[in-house]
Amino acid sequence: MRLVTTPRVTFLRSIADEVLRHHGRGRMIVAIDGPLQSGKTAFGDDLAAVLEERDHSVFRASMEGFHRSREAQSVFGDDTPARYHRYGFDESALRRVLVEPFRLGGSTAFVTRVWDPARDAWVEPKWITGPDDAILIVDGRFLLRQRLAELWDVRIALDGDPVDPADVLAYAEGDPRLVASVVVDNRDPEHPKRGRSGRP
Repeated sequence: MRLVTTPRVTFLRSIADEVLRHHGRGRMIVAIDGPLQSGKTAFGDDLAAVLEERDHSVFRASMEGFHRSREAQSVFGDDTPARYHRYGFDESALRRVLVEPFRLGGSTAFVTRVWDPARDAWVEPKWITGPDDAILIVDGRFLLRQRLAELWDVRIALDGDPVDPADVLAYAEGDPRLVASVVVDNRDPEHPKRGRSGRP
């Protein structure tokens, strides 16, 4: 279905062009990182809609669905920004049930969500499959950190300086704009534009 053309949709179509230039044969994963409340999830949803407009099979996931439980986080010490930055998310589950099976393609099933952070409870896993040329879009904080950045084919960073203490720690360790394929200024969501790269 053709989307209504707005400045946001026009911009997202240009981002989709870049994504698809990286998309050869096989599956592809796009990651969207950025500071807290920078609009990562909405940006991912809208980018997915633009790619679906072009008849691509697109799946969505968020790091919010791969939180560690509060109990599991407590094993790593007191509730601090440093603890949340290092141990707030279950990166092992992210790799095991989403990234790795998605990469295998074929009939291998994958899961896009294992945890509900609002309820601090597991969710019933929904194992799904897709075509061999499917695209997965994942949004979330810390996705472009060094130990995860190489998992993604296309890396998008939403511009903005970190304010939340956990984000301040993350950006001090490694500014996602430095490793991003695309930097987006999304501070006016209706009129996003190219952002300033963190590269020198």
